[in-house]
Amino acid sequence: MLELSSAIDHLAAEDPSELPRAKLVEQLVELHRQMARLQVQIARRTWVRAPHI
Repeated sequence: MLELSSAIDHLAAEDPSELPRAKLVEQLVELHRQMARLQVQIARRTWVRAPHI
């Protein structure tokens, strides 16, 4: 969670118009990956088992 927060803060502090397009794409892909990992962690922690019938 801390990694995701740091990545968001880092992107928010930069002016996208000053970044080379390749660098911006790289940062957005990394942010997307971190968000996906966070979603997996949340899903694992909140998974509810179906009752046995």
